[in-house]
Amino acid sequence: MHRLLIVLWLGIAVGSTAQSLEQRLYDLPDVQFHRIDPPEGFSEAYELRIRQPVDHNDPSKGYFYQRVFLSHRGYNRPMVIATEGYSRSHNRIYEPTQLLHANQLDVEHRYFGVSVPDSIDYTYLTLEQATADLHHIRQLFGQLYEGQWLSTGISKGGQTTIFYRYFYPEDVVVSIPYVAPLNLAYEDTRIYDFLDTVGTEACRKRIYDLQVRLLKQREKVLPLLRWYAMGARLNFTYLTLEEAFEYAVLEYPFSFWQWGYSCEDIPTSGRLEEDLQHLMDVVGIAFYSDRDIEAYGPHYYQAATQMGYYGYKTEPFVKWLKALPPRPHPHAAFVPAKMEVTFDGALVRRVYDWLATEGHRFIYLYGAIDTWSATRVPYSDKVDSVWFVLDGKDHRTCRIRYMSDTARQELITTLERWLQMDIMPQQEAGGP
Repeated sequence: MHRLLIVLWLGIAVGSTAQSLEQRLYDLPDVQFHRIDPPEGFSEAYELRIRQPVDHNDPSKGYFYQRVFLSHRGYNRPMVIATEGYSRSHNRIYEPTQLLHANQLDVEHRYFGVSVPDSIDYTYLTLEQATADLHHIRQLFGQLYEGQWLSTGISKGGQTTIFYRYFYPEDVVVSIPYVAPLNLAYEDTRIYDFLDTVGTEACRKRIYDLQVRLLKQREKVLPLLRWYAMGARLNFTYLTLEEAFEYAVLEYPFSFWQWGYSCEDIPTSGRLEEDLQHLMDVVGIAFYSDRDIEAYGPHYYQAATQMGYYGYKTEPFVKWLKALPPRPHPHAAFVPAKMEVTFDGALVRRVYDWLATEGHRFIYLYGAIDTWSATRVPYSDKVDSVWFVLDGKDHRTCRIRYMSDTARQELITTLERWLQMDIMPQQEAGGP
């Protein structure tokens, strides 16, 4: 009898908690939601649509609904806001969320996925507007979660984490950007310096030799790519197929190091099929098709106007390039509809300087062989922040779970000091 009463009481308590969170969501303005299956270790989860002004400075310009995933553990736990840089079609839990046994809000970036207005005006795809979206979410859910807030993001999402903290330094107490570049120019030439020095000279020679072999055999390569494009139903109108091929060859060293390929993976037999298959594995041709260029269009717009990006050094390949001009250097940002845009680097320069003197309580994680580490946030002894540059790690493997025991403990100890809380080892788990 006593056991039955306990079971009934627990059932009522769990139901009450769930109803309590749903009621609180109902009471929040600008929020639509539906329940989804919670990730392991969470009591509830919801997919949200949050009403955001297209222009936070003038709400009369209209609204759109931003997709956000809420994963709930408890009101007494910290909240991690994950600042995505692209679309986010499903819920996923980040490492800091698991580490801190925290709640999480995973926020799709404006103008990506379903988080778009009926009519897209790229004028409002700015870092000021994107971070204002995050601030609005912080204000809304700060009414529910009154504990400590942190932010995290990976790659372009990590860049968003950095800019969010710059514009709203009081919104979170700790920021953890992973593999996040801070590019200082439309064509940040630090990328070239990195590619000229990373790895061994022998490995860099193998990379160059592969590029040359492919460019020399374009007359055999292009028919093979046309057949591939037909089979994959890829169209090439933004770029011609020949332009796409040359872009892929020029991109190869960037992607090779970014994604952590081994020099032993580079073919040396000289067989065309083997060389071309390797290029397709590392870079691929679909990335330069209309489909992918359109999908990443908002990203390219941001890179070309505010965030900076990279180009391709053509000097070593001038005599083999036929579709792309050697000067100016071909650029990696394919702006939607080839619209005319102007890069303004004033904001990234301000943020760069601010991080060096006022950017406290950041944890930066970079992979030593990741190409994007070329434009990483540099170390500064003027701020209470920590940097981890992980030997042998790339864009995918630069994660807390792959750190050495010593580095991981340093990270945990730093978080414990900043948050004034104990982090139990059993709370550690994986993430994206």
